[in-house]
Amino acid sequence: MSIAATGQPVAVERLSKRFGEVVALDDVSFEVRAGEFLALLGPSGSGKSTVLMSIAGFVRPDAGRIRIGGRVIDDLPPHRRDIGMVFQRYALFPHLSVAENLAYPLRRRGIGAAEIARRVEEVLALVRLGGYGARGVDQISGGQQQRVAIARALIFRPAVLLMDEPMSALDRKLRQHMQMELKLLHREVGATIVLVTHDQEEALSMADRVAVLDEGRLRQIGVPEELYREPADAFVAGFIGQANFLPYDAPSARVAGFASPLGDALPAGGAPHCARPAIGVRPEDVTLHPPETPGTEPCRVVEAAFGGSTQSVLVAVGGHRLTARMPAGSRLWRAGEEAGLRFRPASCRVFDLPAHQPSSWSNGDED
Repeated sequence: MSIAATGQPVAVERLSKRFGEVVALDDVSFEVRAGEFLALLGPSGSGKSTVLMSIAGFVRPDAGRIRIGGRVIDDLPPHRRDIGMVFQRYALFPHLSVAENLAYPLRRRGIGAAEIARRVEEVLALVRLGGYGARGVDQISGGQQQRVAIARALIFRPAVLLMDEPMSALDRKLRQHMQMELKLLHREVGATIVLVTHDQEEALSMADRVAVLDEGRLRQIGVPEELYREPADAFVAGFIGQANFLPYDAPSARVAGFASPLGDALPAGGAPHCARPAIGVRPEDVTLHPPETPGTEPCRVVEAAFGGSTQSVLVAVGGHRLTARMPAGSRLWRAGEEAGLRFRPASCRVFDLPAHQPSSWSNGDED
């Protein structure tokens, strides 16, 4: 569609920012390719919103530079950066109709009435809201309001679209639907999109690549599959999806105090680079079997949760706890049952646990 802009590349180069004693960004660098969908992912206080607001021009970094389409934009005000912005609360004008909200940024740019009317109809069709132009924004649903906010950001054909937690106000079912809608819209318009989110599922399901930030630093950037299967460190492994961590005694090749059924997965020479080595394994790579199954480690089911297509099971083994996730159709485990535990060897990785983390922990039972 002609409403689509030619997406421009974005380069963030050695960005640093302090707010008093708080280091919001610490030498952050990455590039977004033209037409790429990049998600900035991290917990609260990780620096992801500061990056986004720096690109938008609402935050002035202490050091570093930002380029859009190869041009340094550090000294340009927000309205001259050729950026569309979708805010967390959408920032729609409640006293204006849907069409008037969309027309506002075009009027500010001095575009004529006939061209405005044409673009409004075009962008409404793009976001599947044809015929909604005359409605007030208080007369449409939350998901429809989000589409209007996206349409308003796209209508002037920006080089880059920035989105700050745009789906956080939606319920889970609508949020999942809108994730697919936005992914489809990105394919149709070809814009360069930078999305800020703390939702791992949202980032993994929508983005071409994901940049993981923590405490103002870029931990890892890559395609979703790479981050999930080859995390750079224990933080990324624990934050992207869900993971179990168990202490690993390299000299004896024992995990969590028992002779691990890991086969050849563990490094023969141990993990000399790790001060506190631990094995990380995803819940779906932990399997449970009937007690005394050969090649398994005895364990006890502490709790089990039915999730429709899957069952999450918390088990105690070797004085530690970890979470397994299996298809619910195979068998349903119950609290108090004895079982045999096995890891899928190729899925296990050795990590160096930070000093503040316990020697064994699991985020496998979190939402």
